Amino acid sequence: MIKQIKKLSKLQLQNLYGLNVLRHTKDPKAKKNGIRMAVVCVVIIGMLMAYVAGIVVGLSMIGLANLVPSILIMTATLIIFMFVIFKAGNIIFQKNAYDIVCSLPVPQSAIVVSRFVRMYVENLMMVFLIFLPGLVTYGILEKPGIGFYVSGIVITFFVPLAPLTVATFIGAVITGISARMRHKNLVSTMLSVALIVGVLLASGKTVELEGEITVEMLQSLANILEESVASVYPPAVSFANAMINANYGPAVLWILLFVAMFAAMIFLVSIKFHSICQKLFVTNAKHNYQMSNLKKNSMLGALLRKEIKRYFSSSIYVTNTIVGAILGLVFAGAICFGDIEKVEQSLGLPISITGIIPCILAICFSIMTTTCTSVSMEGKEWWILKSLPVKTRDIMNAKVLLNFVVDLPFLTVAEILLIIARRPAGLEVLWYLLLPVCMITFACVFGLTVNLKMPVFNWENEVVVVKQSASALIGGLGGGLIVVLCTVAIAVVPVAYGDIVKAVVCVLLAVATAILYNKNSNVNLQDL
Repeated sequence: MIKQIKKLSKLQLQNLYGLNVLRHTKDPKAKKNGIRMAVVCVVIIGMLMAYVAGIVVGLSMIGLANLVPSILIMTATLIIFMFVIFKAGNIIFQKNAYDIVCSLPVPQSAIVVSRFVRMYVENLMMVFLIFLPGLVTYGILEKPGIGFYVSGIVITFFVPLAPLTVATFIGAVITGISARMRHKNLVSTMLSVALIVGVLLASGKTVELEGEITVEMLQSLANILEESVASVYPPAVSFANAMINANYGPAVLWILLFVAMFAAMIFLVSIKFHSICQKLFVTNAKHNYQMSNLKKNSMLGALLRKEIKRYFSSSIYVTNTIVGAILGLVFAGAICFGDIEKVEQSLGLPISITGIIPCILAICFSIMTTTCTSVSMEGKEWWILKSLPVKTRDIMNAKVLLNFVVDLPFLTVAEILLIIARRPAGLEVLWYLLLPVCMITFACVFGLTVNLKMPVFNWENEVVVVKQSASALIGGLGGGLIVVLCTVAIAVVPVAYGDIVKAVVCVLLAVATAILYNKNSNVNLQDL
């Protein structure tokens, strides 16, 4: 069985991030997209490592260097948990590959182990991206002994186990609850969104507490912050003590517990793998169709209805694109029902947010629009859409409108809360309404443009499109980054010229949106 696990794991890892396709493809367009993705990944990895190093330097300057290992461990754990919880089920059970895998002469335990190995390796790379710059920077500043590096390397390999296990369990519970219901995709989506809201509210409370602590208090009361980390995630403190103080006992116990939890999860999934898959992939059908009056809809209405159905049929698509709207609503609620000074402290901005509140709202909604992966989500059914006697403009309009159908309820409530809280007058009312609309529309059309340039249709798992494709990365974050730059331009100008700059930003974004929209509408679908 060991040989079978090795072979299956090798297949899983070879296809990670589409590396195998990039390696063997003879399609020049696919190679270009792969190179673009690689460049973007290198830039983002560089920014992440620089950011982590900067945090370590900052903690060292205020005398909190000993908290660096525990904070790095806690950060890596949280990131893994949030990434895994929404895609663990898709990776482990893989609906599209179930029939093929089950026909192979291999035990189901080998299949399950290979998929857990794939998730472990993928998240271990994330841990290294956080630990490597953090521990190297700590070593340069604090100059610890060789034991620090040895224990740090060993601990790194065990950090992903706990969040992987817990996230997989929660994801399985959500999937299990929804699998027995008629509208299982919708129920799964609602449970996932409820989990996101809970995490955001919990983190908001944590941020509020941290905002009340000044740098001077942290310098004199470092043990209080360490106790806070211990209360949130005790293993982080134990691992940090092993690295800094050579106190290995508690760390070894946590490692054994993590390994036992991970092994138990693999064992439970292995013995129930086929039964779980059968329950997940079963469909209900009723043979009681009755002819009724046929309804006619407009071309755009029919395409939009198709987009909405496709959107809500994928829980990972919804959860990955609705987070920005939820963040925007939470931000507006914090402004309306909370203290704006505490909101400024939680955001960590060096300036007052009073003049850029609508821009911050727009930034939330501009991250991960539905359009940045809407073309790729068509998958192998893309040929059907290309063969329809419809204009490209109508197809693109439907994909753009889907984003507004999703965002509009959240945006409307958020705008009402902000207007009630801030009571803007004169031109300020116009900017509260116009700036978010211009910025969100631009980000939406920009995301669609990127996806048309770098579509992915030959995917077997939706996770590849939603979380790992180049268009999700560039289109989902690029539009938000441009909106951030516009916000900075508005924030740095004197108040006397604020209205002029806001008007210029709106005009420039409107022109850019019109250009990109026209370009998208004239794309030859047969070339994709």
